[in-house]
Amino acid sequence: MKRYKCTISYDGAQFFGYQIQPNKRTVQEEIEKALANLHKGLHIRVTASGRTDTKVHAKGQVIHFDSPLSIPIHKWPVALNSILPEDITVVDIKNTDAQFHARFDAVSKEYRYFIYLNKVRDPFKRFYTYHFPYGVDLQEMEEASKLMLGTHDFTSFCSAKTETEDKVRTMKEITLSKENDMLVIRFVGNGFLYNMVRILVGTLLEVGTGRREASSIPAIFERRDRSAAGKTAAPQGLYLWKVDYE
Repeated sequence: MKRYKCTISYDGAQFFGYQIQPNKRTVQEEIEKALANLHKGLHIRVTASGRTDTKVHAKGQVIHFDSPLSIPIHKWPVALNSILPEDITVVDIKNTDAQFHARFDAVSKEYRYFIYLNKVRDPFKRFYTYHFPYGVDLQEMEEASKLMLGTHDFTSFCSAKTETEDKVRTMKEITLSKENDMLVIRFVGNGFLYNMVRILVGTLLEVGTGRREASSIPAIFERRDRSAAGKTAAPQGLYLWKVDYE
């Protein structure tokens, strides 16, 4: 058996998230079906760096799997991409050691959230951006984002359905960049909780539209209560951009 580290991209619009669910189309299911095809029916389980929700996209999701096949490493992407549906692409595959774990060995992740600010919706962007046709104060949003940096208990900024008890995470970078009508918010942290990025975005948008003060961010952390933060932004604007390892 050899272990492989695999970087994949997928368009999440037609998926009910990454993780396998009964009677629903998921990214994991499609990848495992393709691997079973290559392995003549043998089930090969894949493990990802983390789950993504329904309609959320990935540019750089990382998975690992074990295989008994002796396929030259440069032919693995060709073999899998010939079987996978068009909304999933294997970007890169590398040999790795047997102890590598896509989830537990990750040291940081980068997410990007795309917001389309034009007052008129664009039907060609509806699956890939969040249409927000309101003026925003980027300076206030940037001030608020600075107060989100560092190590905090992110209980207020994650779904009440979050299962993990430890909600302390370190936010390393948040950057806002606007080109024409597209605002991109980039988040880099050592880990992210369920719906965390989308709630951070929703809160920043409330700051940007004057419904919340930038200076209120520390008090939201202190509350440790989901109801203290902003709404959960729509899923289609979110992309898992990159996963880093040692």
